Amino acid sequence: MADTENRNARKVRTGVVVSLSGDKSITVQITYRKHHPKYGKMMTIHKKLHVHDEKNEAGLGDTVRVMETRPISKTKRWRLAEIVERAK
Repeated sequence: MADTENRNARKVRTGVVVSLSGDKSITVQITYRKHHPKYGKMMTIHKKLHVHDEKNEAGLGDTVRVMETRPISKTKRWRLAEIVERAK
């Protein structure tokens, strides 16, 4: 497909699995730090992403890398790219 060469790179995030929502679905919490726009204090921001896990291979507490994708359901816009580290 000639279209794929000029397509933008997809967003990739790393987070921790906090919920095994249902079949082929997980919830991943990503955490990052940013400055407050007015006060300049560092804030810790947490976001929860609903992720498509095709093979149900991620477990609770695993560190995973997720990639942006087309909408799969009402809330799922991410898919599991790889499991970085298994939970202890």
